[in-house]
Amino acid sequence: MALCAVAWLATAATTTTTKKKTAKKGSPAVSAPAKTTAAKTTPKSRTTASKTAKGKKKTAQRTPARARQLAPTKERYQQIQQALAGKGYFSGEPNGAWGSDSVEALKRFQADQNLTPDGKLTSLSLIALGLGPKRLSAQTAAPPAHADQQQ
Repeated sequence: MALCAVAWLATAATTTTTKKKTAKKGSPAVSAPAKTTAAKTTPKSRTTASKTAKGKKKTAQRTPARARQLAPTKERYQQIQQALAGKGYFSGEPNGAWGSDSVEALKRFQADQNLTPDGKLTSLSLIALGLGPKRLSAQTAAPPAHADQQQ
């Protein structure tokens, strides 16, 4: 029964008709506006399905959920503290515990680097500390070829 209703809604939603009314002699033909019937969606439906011109059901694709950024590990915090200590901003022992002394050191570093001094570990702060992503550049030498490839 539900399948019949869906099929009926699919054909009703895609049916558009344009009729020309035939006028009496001497008057031009007049076009009637196209009739369309919109398909109703149920409130329980979380994804919407659109109808194609032939009445086939085209399902909507769900976008994958974004991966959430995790908190840095204790080792990563220790690397950041060591970098701050090496630049003279962190005076404590780099132990990997991110406390108020670490936040204050990062704020002072960010202010000196003309970054927003909010104490948050942003990508710009990590790059300024020298802890950003490691990427090969055009100046970096390519890795040596294997000995068996050389002839």
